[in-house]
Amino acid sequence: MEPTATRDERLHVTRSRANPGGTRVVEGRPFRERKPPWLKVPAPGGPTYRRLKSMIHEQNLHTVCEEANCPNVGECWERGTATFMILGDVCTRRCGFCNVQTGKPTWNDPLEPMRVAASVKRMGLRHAVVTSVDRDDLPDYGASAFVGVIRSIRLLAPDCAVEVLTPDFRGQEMPLAKVVHEKPDVFNHNVETVPRLYPKARRGSDFMRSARVLRLAKEMGGDDVVTKSGLMVGLGESFEEMVEAFGILREHRVQVLTVGQYLRPTEQHLPVVRYWDPGEFAALQNAAYGLGFESVAAGPLVRSSYHADQSAREVADRRASAAAA
Repeated sequence: MEPTATRDERLHVTRSRANPGGTRVVEGRPFRERKPPWLKVPAPGGPTYRRLKSMIHEQNLHTVCEEANCPNVGECWERGTATFMILGDVCTRRCGFCNVQTGKPTWNDPLEPMRVAASVKRMGLRHAVVTSVDRDDLPDYGASAFVGVIRSIRLLAPDCAVEVLTPDFRGQEMPLAKVVHEKPDVFNHNVETVPRLYPKARRGSDFMRSARVLRLAKEMGGDDVVTKSGLMVGLGESFEEMVEAFGILREHRVQVLTVGQYLRPTEQHLPVVRYWDPGEFAALQNAAYGLGFESVAAGPLVRSSYHADQSAREVADRRASAAAA
């Protein structure tokens, strides 16, 4: 009988992002090509951006804005919003689209929650987004770190709204309950793509498991927690598949939706099959509102945390209007 693989061996199998499972991905646009004009953005460099960048690096913190090469980093930081990435910058999973490095994490800093909160206070943020790499190596998959950051921000910067963008916690309810119990203003978990593309883009994850995480978060948090999810286009999905995925999310009580264009980080990642134009994003946004989402941001450069403060306000305004009616 062959020996059973250890847990670490199962978690950290190296595989190609562009060729998941060793399969050859032949479809897609060339990596080095001129992108459509609607994907052009000015390089970041404003005074607020430079100040925040210096603060973050001084505190040895990580932001998904930088780690994932977000095209909106300049705009968001100039608005005074930022997305902090806790639990290090090494992920235990290897999604075919993601630019965060993967491997066996070693990061364990018990003071990180207070350092994040102190930076939020110093930066004067109105809306802080807290996300993490997947930490399947930890007993609670990193939930305790989210709890610590939420509590620390509430203590040091009580006027700042807190949005968490969490992993799926392997579908386990107890880690999820620990996070939701802290009542973040927004609970975000991205499904990323349509179910059919999961074997190619999100090996090790499951669309319906992620949808269940979102439903449970809403059931646990009630009206105190706004639920949110995001998808990207450009990996070979159809319009109909996107709308079907939206419908599943609404059935699982998701209130806020973001949709953006996938941009291939390197040649080692999955290729872009096609670029969706702004008119198609407008159609997706209309379809999502038709399904009952309370706030929808859909556009070529939209990312999960793009104008996160504005989305939260839209939900609050809708609630206030409904209560006054």
